[in-house]
Order: sequence, then C-alpha cells, then structure tokens
Amino acid sequence: MNVVVIGGSGLIGTKVVRKLTELGHQALAASPATGVDATTGRGLPEVLAGAEVVVDVSNSPSFEDAAALAFFENSGRNLMSAEAKAGVRHHVALSAIGTDRLPHSGYLRAKLAQERLIKTSDIPYTIVRATQFYEFLGAIAASSTDSEVVRLSNAGFQPIAADDVALALVEAALAAPLNGTIEIAGPERLSLSEAVGRFLSARGDTRKIVVDPAAPYFGTRLDDDSLVPGDNPRLGAIGFEAWLRQSRVQT
Repeated sequence: MNVVVIGGSGLIGTKVVRKLTELGHQALAASPATGVDATTGRGLPEVLAGAEVVVDVSNSPSFEDAAALAFFENSGRNLMSAEAKAGVRHHVALSAIGTDRLPHSGYLRAKLAQERLIKTSDIPYTIVRATQFYEFLGAIAASSTDSEVVRLSNAGFQPIAADDVALALVEAALAAPLNGTIEIAGPERLSLSEAVGRFLSARGDTRKIVVDPAAPYFGTRLDDDSLVPGDNPRLGAIGFEAWLRQSRVQT
C-alpha cells in the first residue's frame, strides 16, 4: 500500500513511517522538512500522486488560539482538496480526546474544526482521538511550574505511549475507512498530578507537586472526564511504569 504521512518528520510521524515500512508498505514522510507544506498546499500534488492512504499527524507549531485555528483550517482544506484530485481512498487523522469536552481551549476548538473539515469532505476517513502522550509530561510540568512548584489538577488522566499511538494509526491506515472515530488511551487511569509527579520523580526532578483542582491545563479548567476516553476505548499495551523505566534507559 502507498501511504503518505503528513507530519511524517515528527514524533508520531516517524514512528508511523517506520512501522509501515517494516510491514512492507511504501510510506512517505511529508512535512516542511521534506518540502511539503499543507498549510499553503506547497508540494501536496506531487507527494500525493499515487497515494492510496493519507495519515495526517501534523500539528500546529503554535498553541495560540488564532494561530492553531489557522493552521488546522488551512491544512485541512488544502489536504481535502489535494486528496480528492489525487484519488486518495482513505484519510486517517490523529486528533485529541477532549476536543468536544473542553470548549474553552482554543487549541482543541481548532482540532474540532479540523475534524469537521474531514467529516464534511468526500474522502472516506478514520479519526483517531488519543489521550495525552507520556512523552508530553515534561511539557505539562513546565507549563504548570512557578519557581519550584508545579501546580496541577487531580482530574482523571489516562496517558498513552507514542509507540502505541503510532501502532493504532498504522492499524487504522491498513483497515477499511470507518467514517467515524476511534478513541485510544493508555492502559492505566491516574490523576494528572500523580502522573506528572511520578514522571518528575523518575527523573530525579525535585520540583514540588501541589494539587489544586482549579489549576488550569494549558489555560482551561478540567473535570474528571476531560482527558479520559469514553466507553470501550482501544487501550495501548505499554504501561506507565514500563515506559518510565525505558525512558530512563534512553536518557
């Protein structure tokens, strides 16, 4: 199968390309680093020539509300148009759990706009909504730190390994389009404050975790269901403690 991975040079994209290649498929990474910019349409006709499936894991370089919305709307429109002209048969998109639960998050409103563009196009699609990645815990800690204190909500949290996200995307790409949404999450439900605390402890980081139910998560307040999947999600295989041990080895 001929698959083009938009955002194929990033964390998830490189894993998707590698897994598809290992399975014997032709997988092509497309990103600004390879001369393809979905936000402007540059390089899309050339890279999509002959593509059967497109996997879009691209992400806005800015989390600012207007910038994120412009990124996802422009790239979404350009991709849908170019895919229709190229005869692409399946569009797989990585989205985020919480897009329809956190309306005060500008970034998630932008992801919801991206999903609407996909659903209203004529391209058969599968949307894969994932919980937050283990690999993003450091950024969560950094965004919530004031001096040596990390103030975090104790809302429910079910993070997932990037490797498991990539595997779910590969499986979706190789299956028939669902014209619907899959939710994926890690195998363990924690609290946000506990997960970040364990992450920092595993790295010898001495910052103090302060639990505050009202603490914002990238500018928006959480409840216990904001960042966890609904009923019957697909669960990743890599547990949090196993990932912590492996990431310590790698660092």
